[in-house]
Amino acid sequence: MKSRPVARPENDDEQPRLAVLIDADNAQPAVIEGLLAETAKYGVASVKRIYGDFTSTRMTQWKQALLKHSINPVQQFAYTSGKNATDSSLIIDAMDLMYTRRFDGVCLVSSDSDFTRLAQRLREEGLTVYGFGERKTPDAFVQACDKFIYVEVLRSEVPAPPAPPSPPKPAKKAAKPAAKKPAAQAEPTAAPVVEAGRHESLPLRLIRQAIEEASDDQGWAFLGSVGSYLNKVRPDFDTRLYGHKKLSDLLKAHPRHFTVEERGGDNGLKRIYVRSAG
Repeated sequence: MKSRPVARPENDDEQPRLAVLIDADNAQPAVIEGLLAETAKYGVASVKRIYGDFTSTRMTQWKQALLKHSINPVQQFAYTSGKNATDSSLIIDAMDLMYTRRFDGVCLVSSDSDFTRLAQRLREEGLTVYGFGERKTPDAFVQACDKFIYVEVLRSEVPAPPAPPSPPKPAKKAAKPAAKKPAAQAEPTAAPVVEAGRHESLPLRLIRQAIEEASDDQGWAFLGSVGSYLNKVRPDFDTRLYGHKKLSDLLKAHPRHFTVEERGGDNGLKRIYVRSAG
């Protein structure tokens, strides 16, 4: 069966129509603002629905978020203990929306691998599938999506309140024998170590492979082609996981491994090219 091509608009009046379907059992209301802001990058959320048993006290935190962001709750009672009826309700609605032919993409918000086949089926029909889930999301579901965004990244964009200064401890100052031990123990908790643990290690081999696949005879590759290859090979590739909002900024931050160059095009617009250094 031939897939229906996804519309790629050229202006803001023809943005892709998206359906945002949220599994309340596997999503947190704390990320909803960042999530909707992220979906706005890909199109217009024409449908926003959340599925769960809202008679349960576990869903209390969702009530304010639903009203604030105009998300339509779909009540699903737990008919049998241990069975997840929410997943079935979401899948049925997703298929119904798919057959209307009115949408260009679907945003599946869940960390549950049960939606893997749904993502595959939507893509087979020509829809773009954007997945949103926690880092614990099984790789099968991640790979089934066109693009997968970890919600921890969206949550981290909200600035955390500054920590109150710790009170001075003059008592430890007088103890000379214990002076060397705290100095040695302070190294693992120093700022560089905390910063290093905050972001993922840079996937050098993957980025170099992307550059090689898109490069010309001189080894230069258009940055847009590199980013496109990365998203195809790794749907969960996100520069924010490595501490930068843009791919160009990420590569510029590692001059030992990559060389970035801006060139002027025929239309006056600058295009960014990159090649592996060394």
